Amino acid sequence: MGFKIKRQNTDDAEIDVTSFMNLMIVLVPVLLMSMTFTKVSVMEINLPELGGGPGNSSLDQSQLEVMVRKTGMQVYFPAGSLVKDIPLLEDGKQDFQTLSLVMREVKKKVVDKTDALILLTKDLEYQTLLNTMDT
Repeated sequence: MGFKIKRQNTDDAEIDVTSFMNLMIVLVPVLLMSMTFTKVSVMEINLPELGGGPGNSSLDQSQLEVMVRKTGMQVYFPAGSLVKDIPLLEDGKQDFQTLSLVMREVKKKVVDKTDALILLTKDLEYQTLLNTMDT
């Protein structure tokens, strides 16, 4: 009497990956939203020279400001120190010729100065800004 062992035909089991895919569908957007992007910024630092006293280098680093208002223009150099208050012309327009002369005087004092800060009030036209920049 012999016992015969019957082998059952078993198919290979397939891996069910739907739960893993569901996890990835949720996990990937969450990780992407939690990423922080770093911003690389460059700061320009103007250090004083080793020479000692305040010479022309302090004027070189000073800010030249042109404030344009409906009532006229003011030129400040260094920042906060009024150089010239330029009133409007008789026809009510800005006096860009006088502004040009004042800017030339400042340029004579500090030859290396190449930038200026233009401050405008909200009620001025864009053309006024362009004319100021051209001057």
